[in-house]
Amino acid sequence: MKITVKRLHKTDTSTIGELYIDGIFECFTLEDVERKEKIKSETAIPKGTYKVIINQSNRFKRLLPLLLDVPNFEGVRIHSGNTNHDTEGCILVGQTRGQNYVGQSRKAFDKLFRKMQAAKDITITIQS
Repeated sequence: MKITVKRLHKTDTSTIGELYIDGIFECFTLEDVERKEKIKSETAIPKGTYKVIINQSNRFKRLLPLLLDVPNFEGVRIHSGNTNHDTEGCILVGQTRGQNYVGQSRKAFDKLFRKMQAAKDITITIQS
């Protein structure tokens, strides 16, 4: 499975994008702001391609997708949430979007996660 996140709308507090699976639109994304220098819990991960595994999150107490080998970041996951207050560098997903907001996040995550669990190899490419 090849996931692509296209970062499209940037504000002072968040970045809204679109997530595609093998070239087909799946949902919207919300991330922190892209910055040249990392600020803990306030910076989006660097553009690039990362391997994704599904494993147990100690923080969320459930299985979640985890991006591996993200430079200067640890524990970057894909999960539900609505605003930049719900992410610390992770990628939030939603079925709707507004300024600095994604909605129907749990529905979007559940649909995406089922597809990810059925995949053997998962990569994610972050583009701006």
